[in-house]
Amino acid sequence: MDRRDFVRFGAVAGVAAITGRPLAGSMLDGGSAFTGGAKQFAIPALDLQAGMTSGRMTSVSITKQYISRIGELDRKGPTLRHVLEINPDALAIADSLDRERKSGRVRGPLHGIPILLKDNIDTADRMTTTAGSLALEGSIPLQDAFIAAKLRAAGAVLLGKTNLSEWANFRSTHSSSGWSGRGGQAKNPYVLDRNPCGSSSGSGGAVSASFCAAAIGTETDGSIVCPSSANGIVGIKPTLGLVSRSGIIPIAHSQDTAGPMARTVRDAAIILNALTGIDPRDPATRGAQARGLIDYTRALDPNGLRGARIGVARTKFFGYSDVTDKIVNAAIDAMKAQGAVIVDPANIETAGKFDDSEFDVLLYEFKADLNAYLAGLGPKAPVRTLQEIIDFNDRNKDREMPWFGQEIMVMAQKKGPLSEKKYRDELAKNVRMSRTQGIDATMTKHKLDAIVAPTGGPPWTTDLINGDHFSGASSTPAAVAGYPNINVPAGFWHNLPVGLSFFGRAYSEPTLIKLAYAYEQASKHRRAPQFIPTLAD
Repeated sequence: MDRRDFVRFGAVAGVAAITGRPLAGSMLDGGSAFTGGAKQFAIPALDLQAGMTSGRMTSVSITKQYISRIGELDRKGPTLRHVLEINPDALAIADSLDRERKSGRVRGPLHGIPILLKDNIDTADRMTTTAGSLALEGSIPLQDAFIAAKLRAAGAVLLGKTNLSEWANFRSTHSSSGWSGRGGQAKNPYVLDRNPCGSSSGSGGAVSASFCAAAIGTETDGSIVCPSSANGIVGIKPTLGLVSRSGIIPIAHSQDTAGPMARTVRDAAIILNALTGIDPRDPATRGAQARGLIDYTRALDPNGLRGARIGVARTKFFGYSDVTDKIVNAAIDAMKAQGAVIVDPANIETAGKFDDSEFDVLLYEFKADLNAYLAGLGPKAPVRTLQEIIDFNDRNKDREMPWFGQEIMVMAQKKGPLSEKKYRDELAKNVRMSRTQGIDATMTKHKLDAIVAPTGGPPWTTDLINGDHFSGASSTPAAVAGYPNINVPAGFWHNLPVGLSFFGRAYSEPTLIKLAYAYEQASKHRRAPQFIPTLAD
């Protein structure tokens, strides 16, 4: 066992020391919280909380079961490669939270609940934060990301760090989503030779395979909703500024956000409650200050579709996959049957007209924002600039670039400062075309509560040589606008999941959660993966 294996799974050895119970094969003797396959592990957070309240479970028993499952299925078994490392203090934290509970203090619905974090979210503990890159191996930030601190305060057990598309999929023009130098290629738990999508591939796959109660992902454009669709789970990409960006390895401040990834809309809403808040380190969070604290679980209405006006964005987002169109059209019919008023089509007229300027803005901001992040790591940072990362990758091509290069990083390095007129003009164009002339115009014209579209097609076959081959996606308008987007499972084709996206205006999360929850409850399409090696001929 090398050093990385020790870091990843060393926490398992601490089980007996904390619980006094021995290890027995892949499961744990005595007092197991739950046993069996993915369905038995896929227990909602509220049910786990009820189990701890009744005394049938403890945070320690739940945490150790997840650690054992990760050891079996992520490192052995199908080797999913979703988890980079287990928090060596996870069981000690769980034990402390159990003692708090016994003393009469319960912090809330996440008290004692194990959560995985994407490996671009800072934790000032014994875990590293690397964006999946060997260039940052061993890097420990000076303080928690705001959202990591919020989860700790809510009583969550930060269970470990998940694999991701390295540097959040902003390194190469022909990368394979789910691959990183630290973690290798993550697999889709439904069909193992299929891709889990990126960049929050490990977070999506880990939730789907029931390695945790839920996980946190991040998105610049599609990196929460696409892995959620490909892995058959719920993902919420919040309004820009609703969730703090401080302490998250960036791509671009104009689009980056973190959000919950869970097996149910309810669990995602519970976690969103814990993530939000005003952060002095992130000025964008002040935009939500006037709205005050919102309990997103109050939007969980099973009749929420009744009377809702929902527009179908067909142009640009349908037509690339007959299978996807069939599944999403059936979802639209199901919403209509639940009382929704369907406006079809309700196209976003500017869709596809700002793709090039979006990419150029991301190049500018990636250089500026990543350099600022690295400077904030302090004098012990392994690398201090984007150029040093590029140089590291060149020196370590055999480990960092065995399949694809770093063309995007090189393009970003050539960009000038954010004061350049080209950058400012393109950013203004993107905001105008995605917001006032895009989503807002469409919703005003048709008097809509939300817009729906396929999140993407069925997961494609992983191809390390040629890279990803997406069939289509609908994430860009909401991503560029900085508006919320929720993926919910919509159905399956040959065991491959397909998701439906609900998106709308800024800070419309309560409405979108209400609609997504009502659709989820009426359809109940989500099912546990079976780790099929490949589709039959």
